[in-house]
Amino acid sequence: MRTTSQFPGWASAEVKRYDWFRYLYLVLSIALSSRLQIMAVSSTDPVDCQSAASETALPGCVADAIVVAAGRGRRFGGGDNKVLFPLDGKPIWQHAVEALRSSGRIGRIMMVIRPEDRLVIAELAAKLEVELTDGGDERYDSVQAGLAALRTPPLVEQRSPEARLVAVHDAARPLVSATEVRNVVDAAAQTGAAVLATPISGTLKRRGEQGNTTTIDRNELWEALTPQVFRFEIIDAAYRRWRGRPVTDDAEMVERSGFPVTLVPGSAENLKITRAEDLTLAHAILSRRNLTTSDLPPNSQ
Repeated sequence: MRTTSQFPGWASAEVKRYDWFRYLYLVLSIALSSRLQIMAVSSTDPVDCQSAASETALPGCVADAIVVAAGRGRRFGGGDNKVLFPLDGKPIWQHAVEALRSSGRIGRIMMVIRPEDRLVIAELAAKLEVELTDGGDERYDSVQAGLAALRTPPLVEQRSPEARLVAVHDAARPLVSATEVRNVVDAAAQTGAAVLATPISGTLKRRGEQGNTTTIDRNELWEALTPQVFRFEIIDAAYRRWRGRPVTDDAEMVERSGFPVTLVPGSAENLKITRAEDLTLAHAILSRRNLTTSDLPPNSQ
């Protein structure tokens, strides 16, 4: 009877098969470990935040916030960071922070900034009790930096349920309402992951290679907004598992980990300042919001 030593090619093939099965075992072990971690997190009992008055947060209904303000704003123009531009007498980022605060659902606020903007932002941020940390080149780098900053005390020392939620919000969304913030935080307290979103209202077209178009059914399509709120352990585990594949928002990162994300209806007025014309629209929305009945013309009430 011949042995594999008499057939070197067989031995080589067996080694290759062994290495391949070993690699497959490691990949499956890592995937299973991450999945079990997410499942363990998802077993946390939900909190009924609706049993309290809308302005009062129950334990477990408070989120620490990561406000992303480290973008380059290439489409906005002007050279400076767009969130530093004034809107109704305040920088854009201040409107976003004050909206979060007014909800009664936000604890610590960690704003992720460009290092070169620190001197411009630091004094006002201190007055508003906003903590600062430096971000990265891409949005997901900045969110990771915010998560890392929130792992430091007092979050690590504070074991109460308030430390279990984190809300990620774009500093360039200054018009989110306090009600929207409360609704999405309360939903995340129930389900573990929730995002504000608004139904797509326009007609959507897909352009083919030859320039021809097809119409897309919009009935099940929603545009994701922020804040996006998660149990800290869920979003943290999702980012730790991430391996560099591009993502467009944090909810997508969590979805890839196998955790469902709840949609919470929000307003289309919660727009993101991306281009200069968006700032004009934001001014108009704020002017309408600030309009009191005494400002209205006669017989208009």
